[in-house]
Amino acid sequence: MTIEHLLANASRRASGNYVEEGAAFLDVVGSGGAAAASRQAAARQAIAAAPQPRRLDVVVIGGGQAGLSVGYHLKRQKLSFVILEANERIGDAWRRRWDSLRLFTPARYDSLDGMPFPAPGQSFPTKDEMADYLEAYAMRFALPVRTGARVERVERKGDRYLVRAGDISFDAAHVVVAMANYQAPRIPGFAGDLAPEIVQLHSSAYRSPAQLKPGAVLIAGAGNSGAEIGLELARSGHRIVLSGPDTGHIPFSISGFLGRNLLGPLVLRVLFHRVFTLGTPVGRKMRAGAIAHGVPLIRVKPRDLAAAGIERVGRVAAVSDGRPVLDDGRGLDVANVIWCTGFHPDYSWIDLPAFDGTGIPAHERGVVIGEPGLYFVGLQFLYAMSSTMIHGVGRDARYVADRIGARLRSEARRAA
Repeated sequence: MTIEHLLANASRRASGNYVEEGAAFLDVVGSGGAAAASRQAAARQAIAAAPQPRRLDVVVIGGGQAGLSVGYHLKRQKLSFVILEANERIGDAWRRRWDSLRLFTPARYDSLDGMPFPAPGQSFPTKDEMADYLEAYAMRFALPVRTGARVERVERKGDRYLVRAGDISFDAAHVVVAMANYQAPRIPGFAGDLAPEIVQLHSSAYRSPAQLKPGAVLIAGAGNSGAEIGLELARSGHRIVLSGPDTGHIPFSISGFLGRNLLGPLVLRVLFHRVFTLGTPVGRKMRAGAIAHGVPLIRVKPRDLAAAGIERVGRVAAVSDGRPVLDDGRGLDVANVIWCTGFHPDYSWIDLPAFDGTGIPAHERGVVIGEPGLYFVGLQFLYAMSSTMIHGVGRDARYVADRIGARLRSEARRAA
């Protein structure tokens, strides 16, 4: 290892405890001469200037509803922690979604623990109202959120963890990954073969009809996002082809009288939160289907799609001569394609044996198996169908925070 390499590392990284690397540098320059002494002094200065890892009980990765919920319960446990949020502002993940998006659940079910959502209980908040609520929540409880901190590495250091985010690092006894499974947009490889004149984008980049060309639109993916975006575009004058299998739907209007007062609460608070859980046989069966096929349509009904003139077709299977081709061999002449095909989980930055053979976290109610001190909150069906919903994430957050608090107290008693 060269002098230049070691000095550059000591000054550039400015994070972590680089005592071993610094010692190696001093060994290199430690032999004789004024020039060597000068380089040695520069090395010491660079190493001393690099901030050491901040030592905390817990690092929470993700400042959305899952991370803030975890933070609320950690604060009640009186633990030292930080919440690292990659975006520059709390709530930006919501703000970047399409302009007309409203939550699928009424405001009475859109509160995190300790703070009601500031809107009429039967109203459906906009995505910007949800973003502002999360920001206000963090302020109200003085949660230690560090924004603009994208975590690049999580690794074990002895019996603790080192979490690196740019030029800062944290030394923690526990790490909570408070993120959904939705990190990297899933787009089929053949999408690159579409004719260049076809406008194509992933649903995560869709904002409004103004982004599209006049003409037909293929919506690839018939889940909630695909159905909602398809309806909006049909109402703006586009011919819509909706591709993909039927995911099922809730058989009542969530905004109607029965939906708001009886059936909605029954589905959201009873079925999704208490029946469809890993603690029941029906819940365990439901989990496999939810992960493989997604949740049913909540607001949109098949009759709504039919009334808007939306054509339902099979899966997009390939591209031929620049055009999308369905699994039945039919080619589609469209001017636009929106990939509502979901996301890949991306945990490449977690350098720990925490995953099963498919790359999914191996956990029990968010507590990682065989990796003490590592947790996940916010995953799809972490414990229940409601785990990724605003009204369900608090229970998972409280469970994990309680496990962390109990473990820290037990360790303190053993050390006493």
